[in-house]
Amino acid sequence: MAKERIPIASDHAGYELKQHLAEALTKLGYEVEDIGTHSPASTDYADYAHPLAEKVERGEVGRGILLCGTGLGMSYAANRHAGVRAAVAWTPEIAALARKHNDANVLVLPARFVSEEDGVAILKSWLDTAFEGGRHEARVKKIETAPKEDA
Repeated sequence: MAKERIPIASDHAGYELKQHLAEALTKLGYEVEDIGTHSPASTDYADYAHPLAEKVERGEVGRGILLCGTGLGMSYAANRHAGVRAAVAWTPEIAALARKHNDANVLVLPARFVSEEDGVAILKSWLDTAFEGGRHEARVKKIETAPKEDA
């Protein structure tokens, strides 16, 4: 069976933790596609969020991982793409709920607020948790459907 390819990207604030998580992904048996940044030099998060989100949107990959200082900028940019559900998770429990209830296909970590150890625990929780479906299925579908205005 082929290894699942998971792209990972960060801005400068997430660079160090990205390197650590990429190594953890490899050890867990995943194929890692590092989209950048490739140094701690100042960069713009959108330059990395959009290429990763496009891969998910086009169905080239099933999921991806983004990191920035708070996780917010990356999530804003990634969630502009159809079919992308980028969730900022700061604990393993939040990561699991993002998968179970929202079918989050992009994990976003707030690199300035989680340790390497916590980052790996969050990553593992997100990777190992399946979407529950059921009552959540209709809710997730509504994310892609803008409400209609009354005429």
